[in-house]
Amino acid sequence: MATLLLIDSSVFPEGGSASRSVTAAFRTAWEEQHPDGTVIHRDLAADPLPHLDGVAASAGFSDPATHTPEQQAAFALRVELAEELERADAVVIAAPMYNFTIPSTLKAWLDQVIIMGRTAGETPSAKGTPVTVVASRGGSYAPGTPREPFEYVQNYLEAVLNGGMGLDVDFIVPELTMAPSNPAMAELLPLYETSREKALQEAATKAKALAENLAA
Repeated sequence: MATLLLIDSSVFPEGGSASRSVTAAFRTAWEEQHPDGTVIHRDLAADPLPHLDGVAASAGFSDPATHTPEQQAAFALRVELAEELERADAVVIAAPMYNFTIPSTLKAWLDQVIIMGRTAGETPSAKGTPVTVVASRGGSYAPGTPREPFEYVQNYLEAVLNGGMGLDVDFIVPELTMAPSNPAMAELLPLYETSREKALQEAATKAKALAENLAA
């Protein structure tokens, strides 16, 4: 059976979150193709992971046989997260832009799941797994826009997920998501609506295509 790993990180519920709406559309299309499959859902806002500390970090660079009880407990979580990633046939990650970068909860997941010699390094254990990142943002940071230099979400995640972990990364970018609530952006509402509809359609299309590829 196919397995989807879904990671949400928006602090807002689905009704008020652009990224959650898109990941939900992705999940719906995926489950239509794999009704008997498995979805591993990590909601990092509702159930945040601990930030990586010295105990967990040191455990990743030492022989498990030498781990102290404290290291064993900390490393068990990292192994659990790595196994979820390795078990997934596809991954969808919500990465809304907060203060020009990803939510701290998503950074915590990355720091915990990246284990050198396992999920990262010369032969990453999940290498080639398709990952769809929903990189929503309140404005626009597209090439040619005034805020292009402040785009630290796609650049960072491409480097980490692809360059560091060997994952096959693709992006869906719903932008101008503040337009409905910001009067100063009222004239951008049509562009927001277009971006929103495009993102939802891309999510459904990508999920269906990935599911069909697995079934082939």
